[in-house]
Amino acid sequence: MFKIHKTSSGKGQTLQITSGCKTTKANISLSNGGSLEQLVIGNEEIITNLSHLPYNHTYASSILFPFANRIKDGKYRFMGENYNLECNETAGNNALHGLVYNKKFNVVEQNCNSKSALVRLSYNEIEPHPGFTFLFTINLIYKISLNAMTLEIEITNTDRIPFPFTIGWHPYFVMNDTQSSLEFNSTQKLESDERNITTGITVLKTPNPLYLNNMSLDDAFVLEDNNVAFDTQRYRANLTVSDESKYLQLYTPKHENAIAIEPMTGVSDSFNNGIGLKKLNPKEKFNIKWTLDISIKSKTI
Repeated sequence: MFKIHKTSSGKGQTLQITSGCKTTKANISLSNGGSLEQLVIGNEEIITNLSHLPYNHTYASSILFPFANRIKDGKYRFMGENYNLECNETAGNNALHGLVYNKKFNVVEQNCNSKSALVRLSYNEIEPHPGFTFLFTINLIYKISLNAMTLEIEITNTDRIPFPFTIGWHPYFVMNDTQSSLEFNSTQKLESDERNITTGITVLKTPNPLYLNNMSLDDAFVLEDNNVAFDTQRYRANLTVSDESKYLQLYTPKHENAIAIEPMTGVSDSFNNGIGLKKLNPKEKFNIKWTLDISIKSKTI
């Protein structure tokens, strides 16, 4: 039987999900935007939060909303109005990774059985950011089973006017060997400047599989289908993205045995370049889902 337990510490509140055999575990931070701090499948750590580094440097597993990646100078124009977001990436003078990554989410539903656990978390924006003066509700639905997890996101415009948005997810996968590889279909890569702001799209056939040995990545790609696979000596993770997730950001932090594999519906500076940008009308809802299927190679679940 799966179990869900809420804990509190100096870092805030966390939901701990554990399978009956204790080989599958998940920690979800309610205080840090409902982010998945850790996922363990078959006693193998799959997703990590790089806990020795500050969360506001890694954005580990954060939900990237209302914009994924960056907004140049934090400035954009929407429906005839100018907006200015806080530039929380000071080195590049960019607004980075949205506005909900550090919000406190509430548990509105949870249930367990012998095969899985499900939790629904919610955040209701009632005091909007000066640079994004719109009201919304965002729900995160995590379902954890013995060898898989899904993350479904529901966004509702609770305002009286439309708002622009993109959305993404920023998980770090443990890369525990020098032979890890990625498999995804892409013939287009996003070009960017020294501030990691998108400047265009170039035609470039990406190797499939893409071997990661000693490779440094901070690159975005246009996906041709909905599947991305990450293969290591210890496990294989198959990520299935919904039709709305057309872009993939890959990032390898320095001196860390991990890689960020980030599905996104838009690219950096989408509020200005319009690539992947969406508009949500009043009372309208938007849904997106990401599914992870895990196969453990060295151990039996």
